[in-house]
Amino acid sequence: MTSWKSDRIGTAERGENPTVLARMRTGWAVIGDTQHLPAYCLLLHAGTASHLTDLPRAERAAFLFDLALLGEAVTTVAGRDPQFARVNYEVLGNSWPHLHGHVHARYGWESAELLHGPVWRYGEERDVPEAALGPRHERLQQDLTDALDEVMADAYAID
Repeated sequence: MTSWKSDRIGTAERGENPTVLARMRTGWAVIGDTQHLPAYCLLLHAGTASHLTDLPRAERAAFLFDLALLGEAVTTVAGRDPQFARVNYEVLGNSWPHLHGHVHARYGWESAELLHGPVWRYGEERDVPEAALGPRHERLQQDLTDALDEVMADAYAID
């Protein structure tokens, strides 16, 4: 495992995490390590919270607002695929006990068996070499960064 993967938050703060899209108010928006469903992103909370309820209510609301903004950017980019269906959001923490939210774009080209359930049902398909984040995703990462910059400029200017 590369060093940035063992300290995702610290490397983001130091500018060493290659998955970073943008610093949001409550954390770091990043592109997912797997792109089996294109435009998969996460919001990594910048603090030490493990659970959403570890945060005061106002900070919880701010984190969820940032997660929704990230989803808006994902919708913009994934929506360029004519089979884009929707965005799903999850706040889990079972595997990594640090507050983070997942933003999954879903597509009509997915098999019906998998489209109508959580993305975790994909299993090993998520880890195939073709899905691993790499140089072929640079355009996607830049498109997500650009869309997120626009969304944040608009949203943060009005609140």
